[in-house]
Amino acid sequence: MAWTSRLITVAVLIALMGCFIGAQGNYRRPTRVGVSCCKEVSRARIPPTVKLVGYKQQNALSPCVDAIIFYTEKDKICSDPDARWIPARLRDLKEIVD
Repeated sequence: MAWTSRLITVAVLIALMGCFIGAQGNYRRPTRVGVSCCKEVSRARIPPTVKLVGYKQQNALSPCVDAIIFYTEKDKICSDPDARWIPARLRDLKEIVD
């Protein structure tokens, strides 16, 4: 009887280890994530008539580039952070945090 109970215990432990390893494998499996970032920027000044609702600073991490992303009610505009007009437009805007 002792031999049978040991065999059952070992079988249960192996099954549990398989479940844990299988669960970890599914958790770590890569998923497809779309990259939504600025890959190009413009130095052109955004006209004062365009209503901006916020901004976000984006750091370069390929394929993305350094950018200030200005948000309008419907769009986003990728601008060069080194453009001279940027600080004036940022003053009255709230930074958007993801």
